[in-house]
Amino acid sequence: MSLIVGVDCGTQGTKVVIVDTESHKVLSECSRSHELISDTNGKREQEPSWWLDALTEAFEAACNAAQITASQIDAIGISGQQHGFVALDKNGDVIRSAKLWCDTETAPENVEILEMLGGDEASIEKLGLRVETGYTASKVLWMKKHEPDNFEKLAHMLLPHDYINYWLTGEYVTEYGDASGTGLFDVRTRKWDAHICDLLDPSGRLFSALPQLKEAHESIGCVRGNAKEKLGLRDDVVVATGGGDNMMAAIGTGNVKDGIMTMSLGTSGTIFTFTSKHIELNHPSIASFCSSSNGWLPLICTMNVTSASTQVQNLFNMSIPEFNDCLSRSKIGSDGISFLPFFNGERVPPLPHAQASIHNLNIANFNCDNIVRSVIEGATFGLRYGLDLLRNAGIEVKQIRLIGGGSKSSSWRQIIADTMNVETICPVNAEAGALGAAIQAAWALSNTIDYDIVDKFVVLDDQSLVLPDSSNAEKAEKAYQRYLGELHKQYPTLETSK
Repeated sequence: MSLIVGVDCGTQGTKVVIVDTESHKVLSECSRSHELISDTNGKREQEPSWWLDALTEAFEAACNAAQITASQIDAIGISGQQHGFVALDKNGDVIRSAKLWCDTETAPENVEILEMLGGDEASIEKLGLRVETGYTASKVLWMKKHEPDNFEKLAHMLLPHDYINYWLTGEYVTEYGDASGTGLFDVRTRKWDAHICDLLDPSGRLFSALPQLKEAHESIGCVRGNAKEKLGLRDDVVVATGGGDNMMAAIGTGNVKDGIMTMSLGTSGTIFTFTSKHIELNHPSIASFCSSSNGWLPLICTMNVTSASTQVQNLFNMSIPEFNDCLSRSKIGSDGISFLPFFNGERVPPLPHAQASIHNLNIANFNCDNIVRSVIEGATFGLRYGLDLLRNAGIEVKQIRLIGGGSKSSSWRQIIADTMNVETICPVNAEAGALGAAIQAAWALSNTIDYDIVDKFVVLDDQSLVLPDSSNAEKAEKAYQRYLGELHKQYPTLETSK
């Protein structure tokens, strides 16, 4: 028997799970929150030391909850928020606070990078994806332009999960999944791209600062020094390569073989699916990331899911049960109402400056039930738009595995099954990122990608299984087509997802 720790360092907090490789059960899970440095100019940053403090506290609490001592732990795996820029000097010290995935202060720099590359199509041609504002590349260029003294100190560029691994082991290492979200990496060749690094920094400083790449099943070393003492771990505890939160959530939901899709119904919405071979996805809205399980992970992200439903819930001063009661009573299609829930602009469809709007209201359909359903349908239709992009690229989806707060609603699960015309189910363990990191740490112990162990750890909740209803699916399709009609009426230059 081995005891393994899985850590998910997200934007809002750090979660820790402890698992037993013999019973394949989660023994405990604990979390601690993070602060956020923000400003109206789009700045979104965190001090990397906050992640270490949260990890230390959550780890101690998880050990206590599992009734074990830290000295019993055999391996640790780290999942981290993608795209963040942790800049270290030659001594391995943090130069400045880390700019996060949600930082938009660097948007002008991203426009500049795309111009350097020759536009969206050229970016896809050179790197296999379109470089986005949230990616790491624009953060690096921002520091070079606005903080040249700090850039001159740059010796190591790490992502958030890499930095925690560095604290644990002293090694400057990353893996292919998280690297593919930097905008400095060619997802086809699975190598750092010297050309874009030279465009951003002809001096070569940036390229030399990039971490070594490791495979997902490899160990990067054992715990050392301050981390070992602070956590109370043995000096032979194996540290896995870890990965980005989406890559680890794929592993933690069993999304490691073709045909399975993970859909996260959180503040934003994310859908991603494993492919064993690289597929040319020549569409700027699809992020053709590498997976952390020896494959690829095409991903779509929408900006308005529970963030949109919460707006309606708060408007009507409803509790979550009251909101779900309205949803369960409502009719498919919301009696003709179409809700474009773009409260935060939108990434897919690509409408960054869009605003939310409600269409086709009349005296007969204007009621709480219809408004509640219309916002849920609108959020779901945005995800369907993304799914159509993947399907049009030849990706087949046989089952959707739901995670995130919205997945707790049985009515919403049925809406998704009917709208996507695919069966949906939820994993028993909702902490998919932390569980995926723990599973990957088990791979590191054996130095092999063991897909069988994934199925043992990832237990699906049979009671949450929802099959699409053919009659419902037909009605949902009509509502979706009406949504597309309103979408293109409001934004006539938008390309169709078909």
